Amino acid sequence: MKGRVLIIDSDREHSATLHEQLKSAGYDVITESTSGAAVEISDTLFPSVIITDALAQGHTSSTSLKDIRARHPHTPIIVAANNSSIETAVRAIQEEGAYHYFEKPVDIEKLCVVLERAVELAEARRENEILRRELRDRGAFGELVGNSEPMQKVYMLIEQVASSSASVLITGESGTGKELAARTIHTLSPRRNAPFLAINCSAIPDTLMESELFGHEKGAFTGAVSRRHGCFELANTGTLLLDEIGEMPSLLQAKLLRVIEERVVHRLGSRKELPIDVRILAATNRDPHEAVGAGKLREDLLYRLNVITIHLPLLAERMEDLALLAQHLVTRLAAKHSRPARFLRPAALDALRFHSWPGNVRELRNVLERAVVICSGEQIERHHFAPYPFDQRQQLRAEDTITFPVGAPLEEIERQMILRTLDKTGNNKTRAAELLDISLKTLHNKLNSYRARGLLRDKNQ
Repeated sequence: MKGRVLIIDSDREHSATLHEQLKSAGYDVITESTSGAAVEISDTLFPSVIITDALAQGHTSSTSLKDIRARHPHTPIIVAANNSSIETAVRAIQEEGAYHYFEKPVDIEKLCVVLERAVELAEARRENEILRRELRDRGAFGELVGNSEPMQKVYMLIEQVASSSASVLITGESGTGKELAARTIHTLSPRRNAPFLAINCSAIPDTLMESELFGHEKGAFTGAVSRRHGCFELANTGTLLLDEIGEMPSLLQAKLLRVIEERVVHRLGSRKELPIDVRILAATNRDPHEAVGAGKLREDLLYRLNVITIHLPLLAERMEDLALLAQHLVTRLAAKHSRPARFLRPAALDALRFHSWPGNVRELRNVLERAVVICSGEQIERHHFAPYPFDQRQQLRAEDTITFPVGAPLEEIERQMILRTLDKTGNNKTRAAELLDISLKTLHNKLNSYRARGLLRDKNQ
């Protein structure tokens, strides 16, 4: 079945003809002559697309659209209009959000082309709503997004450490979300109403870093024209994140260690001790023990900071989060830039799935931000990612391939290909069938056969 179509048309002869034509084309078709009855039916049968007469039962198309769209805002509506109601149909598209309109009698070939796109849009909107609910119900933890096993481990550690004042070392490659993890720890801690301050040690010149951390008095050095509060003072009673801690000069690391142990700071140019109550979080994109061996990080400071370690996985290690993460980013970026983009078309999402993401979530955000800005509609297409060279065949990662020994049974090879493709598409059977170049019915038959023989994993049930 290509999709379920609800026809609302007071012209019974026209609706009967359309019913038979669409049924022959492979659609499940329901026909009603009044908008009131159609609204009740649509509440239980959930049509993929609605085709409505512009003047059904004496109502304008806009009135019918308002009734139905109030209940099913994600269902595309196609208006079939008489000559006298073309202006009404156009107004319905512009003001009421109808998807398309045709003049009666409807050209069935043209309708089928539009209907195919509308069904795809309905499916994309449905998946978008599912992703939104997943984000709301279980896909996000503070400012982190994802429901994969690696992220669940991160969430568990954050939850365990948030209520304490213990120092935490957050590790992970650039772009994996180390600062977001730190912010989440702060947000879930008793210090949530106090300041959170992040300082990137690799972005501050060595000559200014001590002043940035501890502050200075007027006249402490050339250019110190007034007193300056350091990060420790500004974050007092709150949380301070020292990002890329391995880039801090060794001499300053020794001073930092004393501050952490003694809980007091001295501004440059002052001998006065200033008591501080700051929770220290540190982050690094290098292996901290390798950094110690290379002389980039003091071993005693590492032990003081490394009370608890939280490691953030690469995006490539949690690709099952990609759809959820991409939807979250599209929603936020569209709001930021006041753009109409709402979700990604399946082909666009496939392009993201087959990329290796060396820049991790930061790279994904940059790709999606550009797409959101240049997209003029609600669907992000694959071409909106240009000039990024997303090529499904040339950029397959090792985990996107399957190797079979010579002589492996063909049935088992087929089963593995089907299940791996379902994994890659997030269990989206429609997309999996397209990638495998088989019908959706064939895919369901295969899965039913595996299920009957106990060969189907739980998440594919």
